[in-house]
Amino acid sequence: MNTDPGGRPRLRLLDPAERPGVLPELLEVVEHRKSGLSLNWIVGCPLDCGYCVRHLFGNFGMKVPRALTSDAEAVEALVGHPHFTPHRTPVQLLNRATDPFLPAVKPHLFAVLRELDARGLTNHVLVITRWRVEAEDCVELNALRHLKVTLLVTWSGIDDERVEPVDSDIAARSLHTAHRHADRYRTVLYWRPVVPGLNDSDTHLTRAAELADHAHATVFTGLFYRDEIQSYYRDHGLPEPYEDTARRKILPRDLEHRALRAFGPGRRLFRKTSCAVAFTHALPDYNGHRGILELCGICPAEQVRRCATAWTRPEPALAAALVHGLGGRLVEVGERALIVEGLDEQRRYRVQHELGYQVHDAGLPHHPDRHGRAEIGWPTRQDAS
Repeated sequence: MNTDPGGRPRLRLLDPAERPGVLPELLEVVEHRKSGLSLNWIVGCPLDCGYCVRHLFGNFGMKVPRALTSDAEAVEALVGHPHFTPHRTPVQLLNRATDPFLPAVKPHLFAVLRELDARGLTNHVLVITRWRVEAEDCVELNALRHLKVTLLVTWSGIDDERVEPVDSDIAARSLHTAHRHADRYRTVLYWRPVVPGLNDSDTHLTRAAELADHAHATVFTGLFYRDEIQSYYRDHGLPEPYEDTARRKILPRDLEHRALRAFGPGRRLFRKTSCAVAFTHALPDYNGHRGILELCGICPAEQVRRCATAWTRPEPALAAALVHGLGGRLVEVGERALIVEGLDEQRRYRVQHELGYQVHDAGLPHHPDRHGRAEIGWPTRQDAS
């Protein structure tokens, strides 16, 4: 059996013969996401959540976790990536194609965390799970001395086993455990996806508000309902939550208002992941959401002040040089965001994390008061008039 120096079994590396059947983007172990530079050196998950983003990478049928590289190679790929800046770039681990707390995956998660921490890096590191977090896992996380680690526990309360076979009580217990033992790391209730007719009853909303007392902050968000996920729903006879698909997450306005009412004031509830993560570490938001002022209306007053103090409109020459260096063109340094052309999502996030200022594509406008969400469920100006 292949084991690590501690005698723990290692995951089998993906066989070369298997690679031609895997999408090239899934084989890229580092990509830039909005909440950080994402490191995904392990793929495959048995949890079968019907709405999982693994549908977008064509590997939903890969149930047994496999490693694309060794842990050491994964670390080098991250720190050697051209978009990685020590102590600044936020990082996500294993958030795309597996769950980091699966028994076979967890030793690799901790090995990479220990190595990054041993290098004295102080970057934000986000770890997202809906699986079991035990007290001994918390000991591992508390032993990290430098990284700013946030554990985001995904809970939906969805009780339709066709959509989510995993019992949400598992995530609820993990959140309780992680929060109770938290010392050097922080916990976030990742309340997602909130979907009309599926988990938006008053009982569901009340339960989410109760769980929030066992986290340092809560983020709520809607459903990525892309074409691939819609096809999966139709092929398996699942109840379709929306008639149309969308590029951005869908969370209708009325449902957002009900969620806000269920939580009430003073409950540390956030619309954006980076806002919650930054708050739990008493730092300003690294994505510069302060420019989108309507997002801040539910944030704690101390976080609003923190972000306002740190938020600075970038110098046009600096912004233009950074955008141009990545192959794009700066259209405008707006009061809310940089407007650019020619940059894909990954490169826009690179600029955003470097400047702490929102970066939007000129062809994909963000509408006021919609919080960067899909148009589904939000009235048009004509509807509102």
